[in-house]
Amino acid sequence: MKIERYQPRKQPVEQRVKNFNEVSYGLTEADAVEEASRCLQCKKPVCVKGCPVEINIPGFIKKIAEKDFASAIKILKDKNVLPGICGRVCPQETQCEGLCILGRKAQPVAIGLLERFAADAEKEKEVLVVSKRKNSPVAVIGSGPAGLTCASELAKNGYPVTIFESLHIPGGVLTYGIPEFRLPKNIVAEEVEFVKKLGVEIFTDMVIGKTLTVEDIRSMGYKAIFIGVGAGLPSFMGIPGENLLGVYSANEFLTRVNLMKAYKFPESDTPIQVGENVAVIGGGNVALDAARSALRLGAKVSVLYRRTEKEMPARREEYENALEEGIEFQFLTQPQRFIGDENGYLKGIEIQKMQLGEPDESGRRRPVPVIGSETIMKFETAIVAIGQKPNPLLTSSMPELKLGSSGIIVVDPETYQTSIEGIFAGGDIITGAATVISAMGAGKKAANSIMRYLENK
Repeated sequence: MKIERYQPRKQPVEQRVKNFNEVSYGLTEADAVEEASRCLQCKKPVCVKGCPVEINIPGFIKKIAEKDFASAIKILKDKNVLPGICGRVCPQETQCEGLCILGRKAQPVAIGLLERFAADAEKEKEVLVVSKRKNSPVAVIGSGPAGLTCASELAKNGYPVTIFESLHIPGGVLTYGIPEFRLPKNIVAEEVEFVKKLGVEIFTDMVIGKTLTVEDIRSMGYKAIFIGVGAGLPSFMGIPGENLLGVYSANEFLTRVNLMKAYKFPESDTPIQVGENVAVIGGGNVALDAARSALRLGAKVSVLYRRTEKEMPARREEYENALEEGIEFQFLTQPQRFIGDENGYLKGIEIQKMQLGEPDESGRRRPVPVIGSETIMKFETAIVAIGQKPNPLLTSSMPELKLGSSGIIVVDPETYQTSIEGIFAGGDIITGAATVISAMGAGKKAANSIMRYLENK
């Protein structure tokens, strides 16, 4: 308890706002060993209960403290084949670290930083030993965190697995949704490659529901199917002017910047215009990702959020990074309409101030308009980041599939099986937009159910 929790070093603000390089430098070997020594090695480690994929947290931390980094990564990969990703983007503060016993009297162990260190320290990406191959092939639709986790669990247990991915690069939201400065694409590529080394085959440019149907996949001999296509359909506000040029969904904006590398134009082929003043509407992690990306493209950025700082769902670390970088936050502010010029381009937003009323169904106090508080602010670009829901492209091709509100797939909460026998689903497609690690947890549980299903069949 006398050792203070490690505070990560970051790129200087004046440098990082001009590039898309990773903000945090992570741990050195000496830093990692010292931080690992803070772990109490509890006999009943409650931190594990906070991990959706049930990593042996004390086990891998103990190996780091002993400088046995090879064993640390083996312990991690026994439960999680994406440690480099999770160490960077998981909300550890509300999960494993939030339950850390040391955190009751001092700062919790930096579990996320240690996981990142172990993944980055791995010299040779050793292939795990897989079970004897079985004769029950499984198809996985989507190569995001849920699909990759489901596929890897099945492959480790000897099942032949094929992933069908709609985009030209695997990774799903890890590739198109999270900026380079938070999750470098080479990290995603390395961990996808590890999944492939387990024996998983990945076909890209396969839009299921268009290129192939689920019935086509079944006819190819797959004994079970897992749907992990995420929630990629953006929500809009339904206010006047949303069709103006310069109004983006966060999904489109981040896909252009991340996957299509618009920030490298003209080296890349996809330009993106942001203008001098950018408004980002929303208060979650996606909103901050879009805001910090726009800032790096040279714009002055304002985040408009209809509640207060206290209600923001974004990670505190990312909010603090955004403040350091000079992003302006306008709380209790709600756009009423987008205003265009004579050529159909955005030139301003009419906003209205809000005040908090009684709690709504989310438990947060509902924003209530302040009558007569409308003003017009100048913006050339607006990025709407108020949530996402499942894209109906796949589900609309399956009329017998039972769907819930907003188009999510209804599954058995214990087995993750859908209303169609042999077809399972997990991740954002069954919950709506959530976290990377929660999607991975669902993929892992679904994989176990698929194995039980195939064994019984």
